[in-house]
Amino acid sequence: MYWDWTYLLMLPGLILGLWSQARVKSAYAKYGKVLSRSGMSAAEVARDLLEKGAPGVTVKRVAGELTDHFDPRDDTLALSDGVFASSSVAAIGIAAHEAGHAMQKNDDYAPMKLRTAIAPVVSIGSNLSWPIFIIGIIFSFQPLVFAGILVFSLAVLFSLITLPVEFDASRRALRALESGGYLDAGELKGAKSVLTAAALTYLASFVSMVLQLLRLLLIANSSRRRD
Repeated sequence: MYWDWTYLLMLPGLILGLWSQARVKSAYAKYGKVLSRSGMSAAEVARDLLEKGAPGVTVKRVAGELTDHFDPRDDTLALSDGVFASSSVAAIGIAAHEAGHAMQKNDDYAPMKLRTAIAPVVSIGSNLSWPIFIIGIIFSFQPLVFAGILVFSLAVLFSLITLPVEFDASRRALRALESGGYLDAGELKGAKSVLTAAALTYLASFVSMVLQLLRLLLIANSSRRRD
């Protein structure tokens, strides 16, 4: 049986990913039970923040669990079923984070603009990178091998750009929640815990993609030496 040692490169990323997901679930479960003293729902907080920092953005409800997102294409902020009407610290933190993305667009935040611009290309390329790479390996055609690596590199770049976008959205969220008095000091600490855990999932994804890119380069180099 053939064993490819490069699979070991993926282990740190896998462990980091599982750990970060566990932290998100733990933080959300804990602070999803802590209701804010303001009594405002996550949707109400989001609308209030948007009115001040990103007017014109629509808040809507979307099905699913933790499917919350801001869509810059049509200026809509979607909050999941468990977040929309909840007044928990976790829900308000998540809603404020998504409002932070809307504020980024309103402020022409450069990393946000860049991520939005390259998203369509990356979406298509990420699905093609592996097929291109594998076909190149099978037929020992180096231009295809490195074309696959180049396309995958765009996905890695997208993941890298995502990091400052996500961390900045959380900073904006926490600053707005504190200055607006939506959460007290203790509640703010809980919201920060939830958002920090969520940010770690993006870091884990980036690390995994970098390790995958390194693996592709090692496989390509080994294939070239055999040829």
